[in-house]
Amino acid sequence: MTDTANTTATEQTTGHSTWTLDPAHSAAEFSAKHMMISTVRGAFHKVEGTVDLDEANPENSTVTGTIDATTIDSRQADRDKHLRSGDFLDVENFPEITFKSTKIQAKGTDEFLITGALTIRGTAHPVTLDAKIEGRGKNPWGKDIMAFHASTKINRKDWGLNWNMALEAGGVLVGEEIKIEVFGELIRQEAQG
Repeated sequence: MTDTANTTATEQTTGHSTWTLDPAHSAAEFSAKHMMISTVRGAFHKVEGTVDLDEANPENSTVTGTIDATTIDSRQADRDKHLRSGDFLDVENFPEITFKSTKIQAKGTDEFLITGALTIRGTAHPVTLDAKIEGRGKNPWGKDIMAFHASTKINRKDWGLNWNMALEAGGVLVGEEIKIEVFGELIRQEAQG
């Protein structure tokens, strides 16, 4: 005789499942150097994502994400207006930033390298996210949840975000390297059918 509870638990931890990002408990953040010395941080307020997870073979999983570029917030209205303009994200023509995985490589029990195409301003380049699952559990409504952190660094010029200003003392106003971090909580979706 089979224990139904154990069978269900096994299916949840060894089968295929779909997890979606909970926007209320997730954030996409960025940071860049200002005047070569200080760091400016910001975030996007609208982020969506899906993980199609193969528990037995995580390398067969896929990750997709979409950021609403119009929601950029660096806590300074004039700077945000400039970041939305054609000098940077050009949100009028390119309102979304997207990521679609092409390869997932396990590097530990709960750590992965997720390589994929990051598209900004209609231009796609490969990036690799250093990702870690930080825990699993159930929320108050009985849904399975999983928390993760992922980070990478990019050179903004690769995506055509070239604007800058030279400083009288030397150097430039805005650093080229952008650090990106995603803190997410995923909710397991009920199997359809």
